[in-house]
Amino acid sequence: MLTISRLAAYAGVTVRAVRHYHRIGLLPEPERDRSGYRAYDAGAVVRLIRIRTLADAGVPLARVQELLDAGPEEFAGGVEKIDKDLRAEIRRLQDARSRLARLAAGEHLALPESVVDYLDRLRGLGVEERYIAMERDAWIMIAAQVPHLIDSLIAKKHEELDDPDMVKLYSLLNGALDWPADDPRIVGVADIVERLMIRAVEAGEVGADDGTDDQFVDLLDSTMAESSPGAKRLVAILEERGWRGWTRIERVPADRLNTELPPS
Repeated sequence: MLTISRLAAYAGVTVRAVRHYHRIGLLPEPERDRSGYRAYDAGAVVRLIRIRTLADAGVPLARVQELLDAGPEEFAGGVEKIDKDLRAEIRRLQDARSRLARLAAGEHLALPESVVDYLDRLRGLGVEERYIAMERDAWIMIAAQVPHLIDSLIAKKHEELDDPDMVKLYSLLNGALDWPADDPRIVGVADIVERLMIRAVEAGEVGADDGTDDQFVDLLDSTMAESSPGAKRLVAILEERGWRGWTRIERVPADRLNTELPPS
């Protein structure tokens, strides 16, 4: 007869594991001898080795009991089901590893691939990282608010980057976060923004339902306006000209649509 420590040694497990198997009912707990010690036989060694073998193969302990007591066909079916579950878990873990690898790049956190590609295009235009970080944070909120629209919105942003005025706007915005409110370059930025707004009106892109509520639009607008003194001044200039809104143009100044603005 064997002590618990000798049983554990023969089966290649720890005494703590043996006690755990007792608690969950996988290994019957024998009667104690006159000295108060548990005495195990060869059958306990064999069962414990089978438990260890199944556990080492990846079988969840909750499933070990049914396999230990199963006949050949039931055992084969049970192993096949466990293998299917393990394959699914492996795929889930591989997906998780892929997401973690993408997160290492920073911008993939809460952002779809299409937005990351767009931000990379801005980098290619020489846009500074501080401004890209602002756009990234805005897109994170947009992607969470209207995920079903994100690809179409990004496709439109790519189209806009084919406009020389938009490219010039981004070139002017480099360093703009440090501009004081009275920097004369802000007027030039306002001229470009207004030209882009007028084109949006003429193309019928103003006033359409973009899927976002007013409070969310206000949040995006206030985030932009509060990003720098120059941004507040830019918004003020556009409001003086009759334009209101940044994320969504809410009021169109009809008298400005045919206004000759400075060329790009």
